[in-house]
Amino acid sequence: MKIYIDGKYYDQKNAKISVFDHGLLYGDGIFEGIRAYNGRVFKLAEHVERLFCSAKAILLTMPLTPEQVTRAVVDTCRTNKIRDGYIRLVVTRGAGTLGLNPYKCTHPAVIIIADKIQLYAKEVYERGLDVVTVATTRNLHSALNPAIKSLNYLNNIMAKIEAINAGCEEAIMLNGDGYVAECTADNIFIAKSGQLQTPPLAAGALHGITRGLVMELARQNGLAVSEPNLTRYDLFTADECFLTGTGAEIIAVVKIDGRVIGRGQPGPVTGKLVAQYHQLTQVSGEPI
Repeated sequence: MKIYIDGKYYDQKNAKISVFDHGLLYGDGIFEGIRAYNGRVFKLAEHVERLFCSAKAILLTMPLTPEQVTRAVVDTCRTNKIRDGYIRLVVTRGAGTLGLNPYKCTHPAVIIIADKIQLYAKEVYERGLDVVTVATTRNLHSALNPAIKSLNYLNNIMAKIEAINAGCEEAIMLNGDGYVAECTADNIFIAKSGQLQTPPLAAGALHGITRGLVMELARQNGLAVSEPNLTRYDLFTADECFLTGTGAEIIAVVKIDGRVIGRGQPGPVTGKLVAQYHQLTQVSGEPI
């Protein structure tokens, strides 16, 4: 595997950053998780746009233009002969001092890793997930805005630990007002009476690329799509529930906090969206 760091490629064992990099010391940086399917990088333009939005939000001056980032991602996939895989695009504040001052970091670092990923086993997609609501609340907009895909993922990790300790692979996180925000790495949807609902971005949901695509596909299918504040009760009484994310794609949820959702198996709305999503991934994207 060849890893891209600031315009050069390194073997995995030699791909290193400074111990003074503020991405390591303080989680001061941003990232994107991107997928490649059938020799194309899926939704690359949207991921690059979101990366630059995250950079602007934390006052990180990008060392490359969007076009240069796009080219670097595609070149890294080509160098690693990736046709179907996962790309982790990272931009750190760069090496600085042991103090917090980000302006002591003069050269942001760009890192691109192109490899494989499988978040859940095939049988989990077939049967659906069991999830739990956890006590760790989603970051507040007034603290670290969840819209920023920052390297500081401790909020999500603490929730993930709670889920694992409860015997589940994923956790539902509520916001400070008790409304559903999202899961540790995915957005969440419910289907109810022919309508599709997902928490609003203001509730603490990430501006998910897959989230947006699923909403678009649902509308094309004639489903009404809305973004109301959702409570745990709304989830418990839904006809269907599923999660979306670049890594997870679309995966059904069949039990939440011990309550069986719908018929306890992936439902027809979820199934149709999964099929349409997979079809789209095979024919669109930036050619490698």
